[in-house]
Amino acid sequence: MAIFNLGSINADYFYRVPHLPGPGETLASTGLSRGLGGKGANMSVAAARAGARTIHIGAVGADGLWARDQMMESGVDTRHVATLADTPTGHAIINVDDAGENAIVLLPGANHAIPSETQEAALSEAAAGDILLVQNETLMQAEMAKTARDLGLYVAYAAAPFDASATAAILPYLDFLILNEVEAEQLAQSIGKTPEALGIADVIITLGAKGARWINGSQTRDFPAMPVTAVDTTGAGDTFTGFVLAARDRGLPMEQAIALAMRAAALMVTRHGTADVIPDLKDVDEARF
Repeated sequence: MAIFNLGSINADYFYRVPHLPGPGETLASTGLSRGLGGKGANMSVAAARAGARTIHIGAVGADGLWARDQMMESGVDTRHVATLADTPTGHAIINVDDAGENAIVLLPGANHAIPSETQEAALSEAAAGDILLVQNETLMQAEMAKTARDLGLYVAYAAAPFDASATAAILPYLDFLILNEVEAEQLAQSIGKTPEALGIADVIITLGAKGARWINGSQTRDFPAMPVTAVDTTGAGDTFTGFVLAARDRGLPMEQAIALAMRAAALMVTRHGTADVIPDLKDVDEARF
């Protein structure tokens, strides 16, 4: 089986700050680093490091070939990552404070210009039972989800960054929905339904330091977070998503998949960075919490 991920690829620029800046405030950064990021790339790397065959569908500019190559080195199939001559690679400006919290500004760039033929070529390789994963940092999510549903794929959606119209359009095609507490509230306000009332087979609400909640039909189960000291929360939710879907792709029951993903996310928040520091299965198995 395989995970096909229509997702963003970003160059992440990290600025270390004493606290997150407020309106009109100028802060001196104590450090700057660049790394591979984007919710899509993060999830693809996480899924690959969790042991899943992962095919990324996306695009970079000529300035982003290093990002594509880094994904490939992490085990991601990048044959369906297009290179665009006249569009810059997406990038993110990430402020991280001393408590590990972050604030992010995104430039979509090539993520909003993925050629339709690239998407079609990727799904032509998919088979019933494979997974399609999408997020909100690209375009054409609902169209891809509908095609994937027609092909018999399990359709998974991370509703971030939250967009009411994009989320409403894709909901009818979903088997799996993951979102955080704030996004769950935004969804309920925008469509007038709670996550429990959506009729989606698997809904996961990530709760930060409190853990995660799995909604399966009329049943709800909470999973506590691992006791760790966070230094950087960037990419933790993406790591969780990649691991939980990779575990499901390998045939693990959802309870076990979530438990594994909780461990991976807990390990992730103890590291500075995004895709380059996402743990692999060996790291997660050897971690002591």
